[in-house]
Amino acid sequence: MKNLIILLILLSVSSISAQDSKLPFYELPEHPQKYTAGTVAARQVEALGFRFYHATENLSVADLKYKPNEEARTTLETIQHIYDLSKIVLNATLYSPNKNEEVNLSYLDLREQTLSNLKKASEVLRETEDLSTMFIIFGDNKIPFWNAINGPISDAIWHCGQISSNRRSSENPINPKVNHFMGTVRK
Repeated sequence: MKNLIILLILLSVSSISAQDSKLPFYELPEHPQKYTAGTVAARQVEALGFRFYHATENLSVADLKYKPNEEARTTLETIQHIYDLSKIVLNATLYSPNKNEEVNLSYLDLREQTLSNLKKASEVLRETEDLSTMFIIFGDNKIPFWNAINGPISDAIWHCGQISSNRRSSENPINPKVNHFMGTVRK
């Protein structure tokens, strides 16, 4: 029985590791050779994806429940918020209106969907020369893409820092081999 439990634990850990290896932004992709509005915006989204990937990697139940005080969000609620922000960024790149819909996803699904949204948004942005045609759309309101930069993209980066801080407080810091400056992970 003890061997069976150990085997099940090892299988679930390898399953999570296999899922992680398929997710984007473990490392930053190579930077574009040409500076355009689109490639710079794409790089901002990729940097967010890289920070989110490592801030949310291998979180325990205790990490997900952690909050620094009673008024603060839990780490899981912060991940949910970043997921919502990633949808706003993606929708702006796809010329899609934002919908106010509730989703009930697990931590792993939120993480995967957020990274997928950011990957899709960065791919569209890399191919875009003129961002003036992109808008954040809420109902009848069309807000210029400029606001995506100082709004949801910057906000999500800020919240990745909160998750990293929460992790340190719950005694599960991010991988020390992560190099945010270079967008790589030391072997």
